[in-house]
Amino acid sequence: MQPELVILLVMLAVFAAGCFVVKLPVGIALALAAAAGALAAGEGIPVRHLVEGTFVYLDTVVVIATAMMFMKVVQESGALMALSGHLVCRFYKHPAILLIFLMVIVMFPGMITGSSTAAVLSAGSIIAPVLITMGLPATNAAAFIAMGGLLGMIAPPVNIPAMIICSGVDMPYVGFEIPGFLLSIPLAIFSALFLGCRHCMGLDHDRVASRIELQERKNYGPLIYLPIAVVIALMILSKIFPLLMPNLGMPVIFLIGSFVGLFTGERINAVRAAKDAIREALPVMGILMGVGMFIQVMTLTGVRGYVVVSCLGLPSFLLYLGLALAVPVFGAVSAFGSASVLGVPFVLALLGQNQVITVSAISQLAGLGDLMPPTALAGIFAAQVVGIDNYFLVLKKCIVPALVCVFCSLLFILCSNVMASIIF
Repeated sequence: MQPELVILLVMLAVFAAGCFVVKLPVGIALALAAAAGALAAGEGIPVRHLVEGTFVYLDTVVVIATAMMFMKVVQESGALMALSGHLVCRFYKHPAILLIFLMVIVMFPGMITGSSTAAVLSAGSIIAPVLITMGLPATNAAAFIAMGGLLGMIAPPVNIPAMIICSGVDMPYVGFEIPGFLLSIPLAIFSALFLGCRHCMGLDHDRVASRIELQERKNYGPLIYLPIAVVIALMILSKIFPLLMPNLGMPVIFLIGSFVGLFTGERINAVRAAKDAIREALPVMGILMGVGMFIQVMTLTGVRGYVVVSCLGLPSFLLYLGLALAVPVFGAVSAFGSASVLGVPFVLALLGQNQVITVSAISQLAGLGDLMPPTALAGIFAAQVVGIDNYFLVLKKCIVPALVCVFCSLLFILCSNVMASIIF
């Protein structure tokens, strides 16, 4: 047996034991696995490499922290609740269209934080009673929210799995907007209609509106949406008019949006909101730091090169089968870990394909890990939001949308060069 394979198995075993037996946080389990891998390779405890690993994804960590602050301000100002109420009043006669817009609301926190958990716990908790009142069974409502959080995580502008893969192959995170939308939005529409359309025909406006607080929209009018508009405008203007509007960077944009949100809706305690946002973001940031240490040790010990060479040596059939199975299944450990450990070598193995579209598709496969037991973060938190004890009932409802996601991801990879000639 290859020594690199032995080291990899030791790292995976320590991680699995820490995560599933000792019940440690994922980030700490990854750090312990990295230390165990270094010991198994005879490198001792390489403190320098472990510290360097924690800073590999520092830019992504800063994006998550500031995005979570913005999301907390938008939530506490009443903007999300007001938007839900506005959509119900506008589209209650067209349930299918209403479902699609509700799905976009669920996706929105994931789109700006890169975290399915943030989407499920923030927008999902607001949308859940609306969906149930519309007639969706609790399991369907939870699956709706779980798929929304997952697809929001891989939608632009903040796609953390794609950022991780780009960092691993020394590729700039540029040009992912159109492929990301083409992957996520059609699948979001399909998921929304598949899970909800047949349950909400003949929607009663008064019954649904009674579950939504409309006071924010009455008190503040369109002003309450200003923070969201400012963030979107700053992101778009820097791309349309790069000479007039310099790219401020996503952390600065989110901080500007957060500041504007302090004055456009309900009164917010800025310090408390910032503390709550960082506290909620800590698990995700911890996972990224743990992934950084894990990958740093894999590189130090030669395991990363072994994985890359093994993937490069796979025949085409096994390569795509591995993409469809291994990347989502390893995502049960962590979608971010799957993107780094498996996503990077698979991208290198697919060098003949357009890299931007390929990375976008593989990031979606990695994101499906949030539906994989035993961790299944999106499924577990969605079940909690609607009050379901057995989250496997939610995962069962997600099977068809998840399989469609796998099929679309593979199709995008196979047709990436043709699509690139059309898109770019």
